[in-house]
Amino acid sequence: MPHANPASKVDAQGRSDGSRDHPANKKGAARKRMVFLDTETTGLSPDQGDRIVEIACVEVVQRKKTGKHFHRYVNPERDIQEGALRVHGITSEFLQDKPVFAQIAEELLAYLRGADVYIHNAPFDTGFLDMELARIGKTPLKSWVASITDTLAMARDAYPGKRNSLDALCDRLEVDRSGRSLHGALLDAELLADVTICMTRGQNVLAIQDAAHGPGHAAIGVTIDFRGLDLPIVYADEAERAAHEEVLCQIDKASKGGTVWRKVEPAFPH
Repeated sequence: MPHANPASKVDAQGRSDGSRDHPANKKGAARKRMVFLDTETTGLSPDQGDRIVEIACVEVVQRKKTGKHFHRYVNPERDIQEGALRVHGITSEFLQDKPVFAQIAEELLAYLRGADVYIHNAPFDTGFLDMELARIGKTPLKSWVASITDTLAMARDAYPGKRNSLDALCDRLEVDRSGRSLHGALLDAELLADVTICMTRGQNVLAIQDAAHGPGHAAIGVTIDFRGLDLPIVYADEAERAAHEEVLCQIDKASKGGTVWRKVEPAFPH
């Protein structure tokens, strides 16, 4: 039975909508491209002859998905193991008329060239991609891209001692995965992009913990040097100082003289 991926329309060559139009080779592109990549395979071991059956890439620019993705089904030229079939549901019959990896390699590399690539459990996917590239005389994936980041390692750093599968991260970060009954490369790449954006949302603000997620979730941020900024000093006016003093008096009364601010707070400048 053909495998249907609800996230895309697939033509007879395993090509999904939105994959042709991408900025990988646009001269002078100033914006940083993040590409989230996922594969499905015939099994677990490229060293034992397992092959890629599906590959998907989702582009993110300025922390927003652009809709310009790359998605192909691939004829692996071999049978699919039962365990893998149970995971992704892609059958050999469905893949019979799909291109082999050699036929999609140039387009894939053109899409990936120069991008910062993010993969969940990167050694697994890069192992398969490097094997497929070597079979057609190409250099490993890392030689074509700016960087490869393992988002599983990122998650383990952010949430030590917790489950960090893609499903677990979706639940923890409240990313909707209701459409994920089977593993599919395009849907998983979309979810990975959403999860990573959530995990790194502190990187474009000050490193302040997100109180909504509690003390167990470390904030990830950047250091900003304010010394070069000319920031105006704004003082409270008389009404604001009076209102502030009234609140302190109420707290002082309720806490029987335990107002901490009166002990540490300097006088308002006039």
